[in-house]
Amino acid sequence: MDNVVDARGLSCPQPVLETLNVIKKLSSGTVTVLVDSETSKENVTRAATSSGWNVEDVTEKEGAFQIILKK
Repeated sequence: MDNVVDARGLSCPQPVLETLNVIKKLSSGTVTVLVDSETSKENVTRAATSSGWNVEDVTEKEGAFQIILKK
C-alpha cells in the first residue's frame, strides 16, 4: 500500500518533517511525496536518503514535484 505525503503549499521544514513522520513508521514500502518548490524537493530527498530510503523517481508536472521513495 502506498503512503502519500501531500506537502504542497507548506514551507520548509514542514515537508521534511511530514515525510520523516511517515517513513519512521515504516520498515519498508513506498512513499509518494508531493511538494511545490525546488528547495522542498532537495530537502525531502536528502532527508529520506539520510534515513536509509532510496529516491526511485522525481517528476515535475504543473509546478509540483512528485518524489517516489522506496525501502
